[in-house]
Amino acid sequence: MTYKDTVEWMFQQLPMYQNLGKTAYKKDLSNTILLSNYLKKPENKFKSVHVAGTNGKGSVSHMLASVLQEVGYKVGLYTSPHLKDFRERIKINGKEISKHFVIGFIKKHKQFFIENKLSFFEMTVGLAFDYFAKQHVDIAIIEVGMGGRLDSTNIITPEVSVITNIGLDHTQFLGNTLPEIAAEKAGIIKQKIPIIISETQNETSNVFIKTAKLKNSKIKFADQLTQENYATDLKGNYQQKNIKAVIAAIKILSNKTFKISNNAIKNGLLKVVENTNLKGRWQVIQQNPKIICDTAHNKEGLTYVIEQLLKEEFNKLHIVFGTVKEKDLNLIMPLLPKEADYYLSKPNVARGLDIDELSSVFKSNNYNFKPYKTVINAFNIAKKNAKDNDLIFVGGSTFVVAEII
Repeated sequence: MTYKDTVEWMFQQLPMYQNLGKTAYKKDLSNTILLSNYLKKPENKFKSVHVAGTNGKGSVSHMLASVLQEVGYKVGLYTSPHLKDFRERIKINGKEISKHFVIGFIKKHKQFFIENKLSFFEMTVGLAFDYFAKQHVDIAIIEVGMGGRLDSTNIITPEVSVITNIGLDHTQFLGNTLPEIAAEKAGIIKQKIPIIISETQNETSNVFIKTAKLKNSKIKFADQLTQENYATDLKGNYQQKNIKAVIAAIKILSNKTFKISNNAIKNGLLKVVENTNLKGRWQVIQQNPKIICDTAHNKEGLTYVIEQLLKEEFNKLHIVFGTVKEKDLNLIMPLLPKEADYYLSKPNVARGLDIDELSSVFKSNNYNFKPYKTVINAFNIAKKNAKDNDLIFVGGSTFVVAEII
């Protein structure tokens, strides 16, 4: 099979949460453990950092990888979802896994996947761990796909675990309250492994403290620590909270076998995009008119993004917007500025919210909008309508951003 054939088989043959949503979710780690044993436990052959959370886990993962790369370590990075190409999920020192390795891995183990009905995510985690082990990385930064306790990545024993901001997202799987969701995220806390919590949140703090106590794990809340201030090339005021978690995790790694200088921290945080090729986090893709895209897609994430968006200087605001079916628009609509023109569309995935349904919500809330058949169409019309001193924002879903980058 070619690379294209291989990836299409992965997407179509087995459930993929990114496209399908709930029907692809498995509440069990048995398949992942089965695959790990079959692959001879590759996750035990490299050191790791585990990163969970509702918002910020992707940024934190990329920041950590960038800092460690600046030291000179060989750093694996596993994240999800991807924006354009599946290989974005698995990188070493910013370089995506080769097409050759992906093809070879699937070809070699395809019969095992079919016989054991492995999901897309289980396969992909196995691929990442096998790749990192065979490439002899010094350390791998592993981002949780969803939740934590039952996530396929949760078979690793990391040097340190990090949990970022907790918000109401994926409630159909993780629970309807912040404490319930926090309990799922807390599932990554391992016996005697330090845990960093990026933000002190009244509803969730005790959940993490109790779990850490049960696991005999030292716990620190990054926002309560006294730290030097660092800048990053990842724009977005919300990144300051993520930086605090990164610095706290780096300090723990430094107290172990990793030697990380202050210069490496400074340079790594300033070169995240260059070192890891991260996209979609307050990414400015054009000037005159200025075009900004951000993958924030829930109440907590969009609160920060919209707050910063309204601090920008512009004459008129154009927003290209779409979302997925399971998103609670009642939580999101109050955040969206009324003084904007909205260009609505359904992202091109099965989970995408139908344009008629989305339009109905915007109409009932008295927003100025027009529906479009595709995201690209909506984006092109926004660009056509915008003057040089206007601002275009693209967001609401990772999938909307993916289509215009």
